Amino acid sequence: MQVDLTQPIETGMQTYPGDPAVAVRPHTTHAADGARVSSLECGSHTGTHVDAPAHTEPDGRTLESYSIDRFVFDAVRVDCRDLEAREPIPADRIPDTEADLIACWTGWDAHWGTDRYLEHPYLSPAAAEACVERGFDVAVDALNPDPTPTENATAEEPEGFQTHHALLGNDLLILENLTNLEAVADRFEFRAYPLALSSDGAPVRAVGVGDMK
Repeated sequence: MQVDLTQPIETGMQTYPGDPAVAVRPHTTHAADGARVSSLECGSHTGTHVDAPAHTEPDGRTLESYSIDRFVFDAVRVDCRDLEAREPIPADRIPDTEADLIACWTGWDAHWGTDRYLEHPYLSPAAAEACVERGFDVAVDALNPDPTPTENATAEEPEGFQTHHALLGNDLLILENLTNLEAVADRFEFRAYPLALSSDGAPVRAVGVGDMK
């Protein structure tokens, strides 16, 4: 069984504050041109996407440097749905197990397209370090594994992109804006193939594979 874990790309969709707006426009039509072609304008971190190390690390790798099998993961779903807005995911949530990736299931995809989506839980610095120690790539069903700056940010929150630096600085990958994690099992195969770009990141088609719920 396969489960689609991807937010669809469409005009006006939510992006990280300040990122390029998304527009899907007709370029040619059947009636006028005999074929339909659409124009797509978006940033490299649009929708459900993967961050390559070059996103935050000046000397980090770009996507084309990875083999295609790097984007197939033995994933563990970590239930974080009890956490409130802007609450850190603690280090004791990070499992001590053999796996490639942890998928933090916050349930925040329910707020996709709203201002509340920016107020998501985030990985604490200690949790990020635990992921580094165990060699885990990280996926989230939220905008960001770091806190996203809004007027509701507090002085206690880590500033900047500490989790990004911890993970990407150690050649680990980050996947953001997943959805439908309630449909996968606690252990599942996760496939997230990016567009073939020489880039700091790219949209992916994220799919859970295996015995699902």
